[in-house]
Amino acid sequence: MSKIHELSSVLADQIAAGEVIERPASVVKELVENALDAHATQIDVMVAEAGIQSIRVIDDGDGIADDDVLIAFKRHATSKITSRADLFRVQSLGFRGEALPSIASVADVVLNTSNGTTGTSIHYRGGKLLKQAPAPLRKGTDISVTDLFFNTPARLKYLKSAQTELANILDIVNRLALSYPGVAFRLVHNHKELLKTAGRGDLQQVIAGIYGVQNARKMVAITGESADYQVTGYVALPELTRASRQYISLLINGRFIKNQQLTKAVIKGYGSKLMVGRYPIAVVAIHMDPLLVDVNVHPTKQEVRLSKEPELAKLISTTITERLANVNLIPSALTNLGSHRRERLNTDQLAMDLNAASAQHQPLPTNPTVTKATPASMATPVTEVKPDAPATSTAKPATHLADQQPSTAPTEPIMIAARNELKTPMIAEFDAKYQHEVSALPFGKPAAKPTRVAIQAEPAAAPAESAERFPTLRYLGQMHGTYLLAEADDGMYILDQHAAQERINYEYYRQAIGEVSADQQNLLVPIVLDYPTSDVLKIKEQLPLLAELGLHLEPFGGNSFIVHAHPTWFKAGQEEDTIKEMIDWVLNDDKLTVAQFREKTAIMMSCKRAIKANHHLDDQQARALLKKLPTCENPFNCPHGRPVTVHFTNSDMEKMFKRIQDSHTAQSHN
Repeated sequence: MSKIHELSSVLADQIAAGEVIERPASVVKELVENALDAHATQIDVMVAEAGIQSIRVIDDGDGIADDDVLIAFKRHATSKITSRADLFRVQSLGFRGEALPSIASVADVVLNTSNGTTGTSIHYRGGKLLKQAPAPLRKGTDISVTDLFFNTPARLKYLKSAQTELANILDIVNRLALSYPGVAFRLVHNHKELLKTAGRGDLQQVIAGIYGVQNARKMVAITGESADYQVTGYVALPELTRASRQYISLLINGRFIKNQQLTKAVIKGYGSKLMVGRYPIAVVAIHMDPLLVDVNVHPTKQEVRLSKEPELAKLISTTITERLANVNLIPSALTNLGSHRRERLNTDQLAMDLNAASAQHQPLPTNPTVTKATPASMATPVTEVKPDAPATSTAKPATHLADQQPSTAPTEPIMIAARNELKTPMIAEFDAKYQHEVSALPFGKPAAKPTRVAIQAEPAAAPAESAERFPTLRYLGQMHGTYLLAEADDGMYILDQHAAQERINYEYYRQAIGEVSADQQNLLVPIVLDYPTSDVLKIKEQLPLLAELGLHLEPFGGNSFIVHAHPTWFKAGQEEDTIKEMIDWVLNDDKLTVAQFREKTAIMMSCKRAIKANHHLDDQQARALLKKLPTCENPFNCPHGRPVTVHFTNSDMEKMFKRIQDSHTAQSHN
């Protein structure tokens, strides 16, 4: 018996389906592309349970003739190309003839189609024909796909969550709607409409339907052409950015593609106008002769090969650069006010309570108020003495202390593991004891009554260990409002003041963010955030993760969320930016753990609340910074890895000033 044999048509179709049909979104893509190739002007996509239960696509296209229906479900059967020459001039979205047989081999498919003259209904399941009958003469095609992957459980097993799969479907339909603004699209999930476009040919109107009206208003039209290419579309102003490149849509002859070089060209067009790690929203439509593009390089046809790709990349970047050069890029002041940026610029430099360490900046005394303090514990012990604190006060281990505590004060910290423990009698007794105490606010918030604060999170031996690793520095001066000069017994040190305080802040927030706290700062004007439907689904899936850090988003109709309060450790004046950045993280990485999320948030907050360059500190502020730095677990680098300090040894200094020289004898031997 021969070992080599021909595979059955059903098995061959299932193998092909492994390349073409990866998930429910792949089914939607292939069916909608077939509808577009059939010159449809109205396409309705209806899915149930993220497409796992059912997918239905209805169009008003050309339909399929009765004689062609059975042939359409055979492998490599297509009406798009007939000869080898056609393969190099493909102008349709589909041409391989693999979609329908691949889908029919792994699902239950019912197709009703009519070309206006004849109508046919056909039913396939697992690649086998079950029924064929006449159908109504409504011109167009109505195809239903149910029980997807019923006979390939391994593929079904590796599908993501329903929200993720639905987001993928939304992304596919969004890209197709952007590619064909003249076609009316409607996407419905579980009887709820997620997307609807008018099909009037207005690309900006489609962008508004996907990304929101406010975002669409911040996008400008581009147009450019060369001998071989024509580029049109819309790009966002530099103030409108996202945390990933996925909001850049590249369309070649109506086909959404992925191309790293062209994506880089879009970003390059912005030059230095974009912040590091931020990317624009852009829809770039490229029209070219089909001979210049090879779409037959990938089963999903999202990767293509381009002739004269460097020329096209240069055209895109130049077109964007020239367009933005003629636009006023100053953000609206009203927008800034709406984002609660009420803080003066110079106060943005004082994240740590450096003013409290300086007599010339000392705030006027105020009456004590009853507030809950933000967590003030650091990774290692530190004692900070403020100028007008009583000389006889002593440090006591607790989260926050008054000047003088009764002898009955608890000596052990109260540990809270869950939010509901805040209502226990022990906490109520603690609040009663300290209700007249001024909260100790270590970062950027002047205390009403200066106190001596002691925070102990490590054994008593930690300070000695830290001192061995990091020298005791004596402040000398400041250079250009950016670097601190200090000396120690072993030489001179130059410190980057921003990196130093960034490290201090990071270790504070790393612990503060991880502690369970119900402390929230209510917003006078709630913040409303708008996102595309695909992002809304991902955000809803990550709401518990956001709540872990005290960020509670509430649905506010359509694709909007509203925020009424935020954790007290948010930087005043930067609430909206902080919230948006946190949401961008969960959108960019759906596998982000709580620990990773806290790490990212701690790094972000430490940078936002650190002293910036060109900010001049007085002597007492600088000394307070140098005193706190050695208490850090890692005083050598900022959270981004940049060095905090560089060291010139005594020997280095002597060599630079030629106080140490090689002897003449040594030189004579060289």
